Amino acid sequence: MSPDPNRRNLENKMSGSSQGGDEVSLSGSKLTDNADRTARKSLVREYAEAIIVAMLLAFAIRVFVVQAFKIPSGSMIPTLLIGDHILVSKLSYGLQWPTDCQMQWNFPPVNCYTSKTVVEFGKPQRGDIIVFRFPEDEEKDFIKRIVGQPGDTVQIRNKTVLVNGQPLDDKAFTQRIDPGIIDSSVTPRDNFGPVTVPEGSYFVMGDNRDQSLDSRFWGYVREEKIRGKAFRIYWSWNGQGNWTEWVRWERFAKAIQ
Repeated sequence: MSPDPNRRNLENKMSGSSQGGDEVSLSGSKLTDNADRTARKSLVREYAEAIIVAMLLAFAIRVFVVQAFKIPSGSMIPTLLIGDHILVSKLSYGLQWPTDCQMQWNFPPVNCYTSKTVVEFGKPQRGDIIVFRFPEDEEKDFIKRIVGQPGDTVQIRNKTVLVNGQPLDDKAFTQRIDPGIIDSSVTPRDNFGPVTVPEGSYFVMGDNRDQSLDSRFWGYVREEKIRGKAFRIYWSWNGQGNWTEWVRWERFAKAIQ
């Protein structure tokens, strides 16, 4: 008995409808997968862009505005203690443009050894505490206090600092722990000069006068080597004695003078 033609046509239509439904379902699944991949790519790209922008912003602030440093030695005691973390203003004397730069394999990726003042706000003054490139090893940063400006005559006589023939009033921020006086033929620590500070240079000394490697031993700081002026302690870590004394809470946000 031959099958009913009408019934056969109905079955064919139902079969075709079922296949078409599968095709639509597969297409919808592919669209969903593509949307998920696009969303994931957009999220990754968004995070990557945010990280890059943050790094560029941090680098710009570090180069042009303010930079953090840690005090590793006692040459500036009692003003600055070992373990003080300080902020140094790059804008104290003007807007500086880095020069003499080299690439390096850490952050920041560029290390600059000098700077050129594009817009000047003022000159370094006697008494300023500055961070600068150490003349004998410019990979290191030193921090000292300015004692002599360009044209000043500086002399040290039996531990007393004379600037232009007048004793420098430095008792409020310095210490001298060794009562002995050493002759200049042995070391320039206690007797030095007189010398005249060259143009564009500065004579600097540590506040811990008897234990500071400064201009008495290696000469002057060129203005283009100055990285900025220290202005505030934002954190201070002792790490010795009782654990409750490891952090010097009283030095938080302390102005540097």
